[in-house]
Amino acid sequence: MDNFDLVIRGGKVATAADVFHADIGIKDGKIVALADGLAKSANEIDAAGKIVMPGGVDAHCHLDQPMSDGTVMADGFESGTKSAAFGGTTTVIPFACQIRGNTLRAAVQDYHERSDGQAYIDYAFHLIVSDVTGSIANQELPALIKDGYTSFKIYMTYDDLKLDDREILDVLSAAREHGGMTMIHAENADCIQWLTEKLLDAGKTQPQYHGHSRPPIVEREATHRALSLAELVGVPVLIVHVSGEDAINQIREAQSRGLRVYGETCPQYLFLTAEDLGIDDFEGAKCICSPPPRDSANQEAVWVGLETGVFQVFSSDHAPFSYEDPKGKLIRGTETPFPYIPNGIPGLETRLPLLFSEGVTKGRISLSRFVQLTATAPAQIYGLYPRKGTIAIGADADITIWDPTREVTIRNEDLHHNVDYTPYEGRTVTGWPTCTISRGDIVCQDGELIAEKGRGAFLKCDRPEPARPNTRMRSWVPGLDAPNQAYDI
Repeated sequence: MDNFDLVIRGGKVATAADVFHADIGIKDGKIVALADGLAKSANEIDAAGKIVMPGGVDAHCHLDQPMSDGTVMADGFESGTKSAAFGGTTTVIPFACQIRGNTLRAAVQDYHERSDGQAYIDYAFHLIVSDVTGSIANQELPALIKDGYTSFKIYMTYDDLKLDDREILDVLSAAREHGGMTMIHAENADCIQWLTEKLLDAGKTQPQYHGHSRPPIVEREATHRALSLAELVGVPVLIVHVSGEDAINQIREAQSRGLRVYGETCPQYLFLTAEDLGIDDFEGAKCICSPPPRDSANQEAVWVGLETGVFQVFSSDHAPFSYEDPKGKLIRGTETPFPYIPNGIPGLETRLPLLFSEGVTKGRISLSRFVQLTATAPAQIYGLYPRKGTIAIGADADITIWDPTREVTIRNEDLHHNVDYTPYEGRTVTGWPTCTISRGDIVCQDGELIAEKGRGAFLKCDRPEPARPNTRMRSWVPGLDAPNQAYDI
């Protein structure tokens, strides 16, 4: 008997590159063997008839994030990571959000206090940069990148978060010089404000008008501007939660010129439409998110983007505000005009099953493409690969075992988040994770939670190779065309 802690036997192993049959030997939390007919172990999982994949990496989710308007997220690190694990995810990357007037370092310290001892699975932090001063751009951000916080998000909308173009340029310049990955929420704030005022003046206040205030053109313009600013600096960027064809075309055009430009989309842009925002009732508040869901034609455009490689990342953008909650969607009551309803929908646990069912089961994407979008590419783009996001010798034993034929009707009462609804209530999917393993520990299996709270570890991220400018990304900034010394050669 070889000295494995655990053997996963007889499954069909899927990576971003290959699909093959093999046993997996695990020792001390790492994958140490891949072969047919591994020796027996005291602890084994029979995966015959199942698919064995890298655990999902949800690179865009919000957990216990402090809010400026009095709202409180329903999920912290305990319920959020438990829900993620039951959905087949083994790593999450939520956001340490800088409060204006405070430092980024203070945001990181606060987020560690919120997360320490709470998580079931491993986690890293993105930074949200909302206040750019000389010391933050030139000193604090580079120091945090060096400390393992190598990705950060900037907003082009929301009054308490948005940066102007000059501030965006300062962040992009720091990213280029020090090797960080910049995520951009691309919507034109002034257009949204102008449209919102026009709608409210006309008495159009219901949730459905959230979509009218953020039409595709405001996402298209902001995406074009964000990519232009990145091209000016000569730095890769990732446009997050892309909702439809207009923004997709901007990303595709930049990619066609050889620029390192990445795209992310989310389940709400495949499975919800503007109709889910309701007609005249307040229930549509459950589906308010930004950018908003579009129409069936834009859903199809998102699918094409997933199929053809425009998108590298498929994330949940889990933003958990309960509906029947005075600190959630109902913080200002059922007569609240749409711009004051908390933005965001839940999706940590349903992200992978939805894409597997509608993508892999129905033949729209391959199994390897599924793994690439949901695990491997997120780990690569955010500096966690090859430790996370793959099944390979030496990688962390983060593994999800799937029953590809199991049919499940999604019901909120069966999910493990703390949100009181799911926008996918009643949808039947084919394919569901039956066992989730994190660093060799079984977290949940056959619907039962096995691991203990607090076993999840914080991850320092490397400088991501995809954040390195390529030869086509010439900077117009004097002194930034030299080879980037932030990366090891």
